[in-house]
Amino acid sequence: MYLCQTILMGIIQGLSEFLPISSSAHLVLSSNFYKIFNNIEIATESNQEIFLDIMLHLGTLIAVLIFFRKEIGQIIKAMSEGFKTKKYSEPDCKTGIYIILGTVITVIVAAPLHNIAAKLVFMPAIVGLLLIFTGFLLFFSEYYSKKYTDKKSVTLKSSILMAIAQGLASIPGLSRSGLTIATGLLSGNDRTTAAKYSFLLSIPIILGASMFYPFLKINLSEILTFDWIAILTGTIVSALVGYLCIKYFIKFVSKFSLSVFGYYCIAVGLITFIFFTYYA
Repeated sequence: MYLCQTILMGIIQGLSEFLPISSSAHLVLSSNFYKIFNNIEIATESNQEIFLDIMLHLGTLIAVLIFFRKEIGQIIKAMSEGFKTKKYSEPDCKTGIYIILGTVITVIVAAPLHNIAAKLVFMPAIVGLLLIFTGFLLFFSEYYSKKYTDKKSVTLKSSILMAIAQGLASIPGLSRSGLTIATGLLSGNDRTTAAKYSFLLSIPIILGASMFYPFLKINLSEILTFDWIAILTGTIVSALVGYLCIKYFIKFVSKFSLSVFGYYCIAVGLITFIFFTYYA
C-alpha cells in the first residue's frame, strides 16, 4: 500500500461521501483502476484494503461529528429531556427519535444486500450502471421538487423513506447522500433540510461499521501488521476534505440545483461501464 494511494482515496472518500455521487462507487472504481494499471487481478481484495475503506469512512464520520456538533448536542439534550418528561414533541427530540428509527430500518434493508454489495466490488461495469441510475434519480427529484417542495422539517414518513433509501445505498453505485436527499425532495422537503438530515442519519451507520466490522471480520493480530502510517494519513485527509465538503455543499444546495451532480454521475457511469465492459 502506497502513501500516495491512501491520500488519493482519502480525498475521494471525503468528497464523494457527502456529494451525491456515491463514495462506495468511487472507492471501487479507483481501486479497480489502480489494479488494472498495476497488473493486479481485479477479483482480489486484501483485508488491509477492506480496513482502509472502513477507516476512510471513519474519517468522514469525524467530519460530520465536528461540523454538526452543535446540532448533535441539541438533539441529545432534547431527547434526554423528552425521556424524563415523557414528552417528545420538541423538534430536536423528534429528529433524534427519527434517526434511531431510521438506523434500525437501514440495517433491516441493508443486511440482506450485503452479499450482493460484496460481489459488486469486483464488478465495476455494473457499478457504473448503478451510478447512471443515481444520476437520473437526482434529475427526477429536482424536477419533482420544483412543484411540490414546501417542508422545512423532516416528518416521520419522510424519515422512514430516507432510511429505506440509505439501506438500499449499501450497494456500490447507489449514492447514500444522493438517494437520501432525493428521497427527501420527493417527500416534499427542501434541499437544505434533506441534506442536513441525510448527514445526521449517516452517523450511527458509519459509526457501527467502523466500530464492529474490523472485530468481526479481521483478526486483531493481522490489523497490527497493516501500514498504519498510510492508513492514518488517508483517514486524516478524508476527515479534512469531508469537513470542507459538508460546509460548502450545504451552501451550494441552498442556492443551486443537484442536476450538476446528476450529469456527473451519468458521465462517470457511462465511462466506467464502457471501459470495464470493452477495454478492461
